[in-house]
Amino acid sequence: MLEHYTLSRRVFLSFNYVFLACLGVLCILPIIHVLAISFSSSAAAQAGYVKLWPVEFTMSSYDYVMKKPAFFKSILVTLKRVGIGVPFNMLLTVLIAYPLAKEAKKFAFRTVYAWVFVVTILFSGGLIPLYMTIKYTGIMDSVWAMVLPGAVPVFNVILLLNFFRGLPKELEEAAFIDGAGHWTTLWKVFIPLSLPALATITLFATVNHWNSWFDGLIFMNSPDHYPLQSYLQTVVINRDLTLMSSADMKSLTEVNDRTAKAAQIFLGALPILLVYPFLQRFFMKGIVLGSVKE
Repeated sequence: MLEHYTLSRRVFLSFNYVFLACLGVLCILPIIHVLAISFSSSAAAQAGYVKLWPVEFTMSSYDYVMKKPAFFKSILVTLKRVGIGVPFNMLLTVLIAYPLAKEAKKFAFRTVYAWVFVVTILFSGGLIPLYMTIKYTGIMDSVWAMVLPGAVPVFNVILLLNFFRGLPKELEEAAFIDGAGHWTTLWKVFIPLSLPALATITLFATVNHWNSWFDGLIFMNSPDHYPLQSYLQTVVINRDLTLMSSADMKSLTEVNDRTAKAAQIFLGALPILLVYPFLQRFFMKGIVLGSVKE
C-alpha cells in the first residue's frame, strides 16, 4: 500500500505506525503487570519480583475478595444499578437532547435551557445538600439513591444534541410533510440514525455506573446493599481486622495490599473489557462522526 505514496508520505506513515504500536504496548503493559501481580504470591509481590509474568502462581487474592457471599450480593446490586440506571440515563438524555437540538426559532429560550444544564457541570450544591436531599426524599439505602442523583448526564446530553444537530434537516422536514409528529420523528428518524452516538453514550453511562463506589458508601446503610466497587473498596482498602475470622486472618498471610488491590482492579475492569469489543465499532464511529463537514 505504501508504494503508491511519495517518499515523505511513506516515511510519515511508517513513523506513525511505529509510534502508535509503541503507544499501544505502553498502554497494555500496565494491565499485564497488574494481572501478573494479582496471580503472584504475597512475598513475591512485596519483594518486587513480579514484572509481566506471575511469580509463584496463586489464586489467593481472588479467593480473599470473592469468598464471601457479600461479594456476589454486591454483583447483583451493581447489575441492578446498571440495569435501571443506564436505560434511565439514555431515556432522559434522548428526551432532553432532541428539543435542545432545535434552532432557536423553533424552540424559544433553547439557549437558556441549555445553559441551565451546563451550569450544573460547573457548580454543585456539595455533598451535604445532596445527602440531605436523598435522606428526606426517602430513597436512602435503595438503588434509587445511586441512580436518581446522576439521572441526567449533562456531558452525554451535549454529545447527543450536537449529533442531532448534524443530521440532515431535510429528513425531519420530510417526516413532518408525511404527517409525523415530534414523537414519531424522534423514534422513527432520529434514533435509527443515531445508533453510533447512542452506543457511545451507553458505554459512558455503563462505565460510570459500574465504576462508582463513593455514592454506595454514602447512601447505603447496610453493606448488603453495597455495589461491587463499594464492596471491593471496603474489603481491600479499609480492612477491619476486628471483624475477621480465623480463616480470614490466615488468608492475610498469603495476601497483601499489592496483590489484593491488583485483583480488585482487574475484577472491576473485566466486565467493561468484555463489553467494549462489541461496542468498539459504534464507539469509534460515534466519536468522529460529524467532526468533518463538507
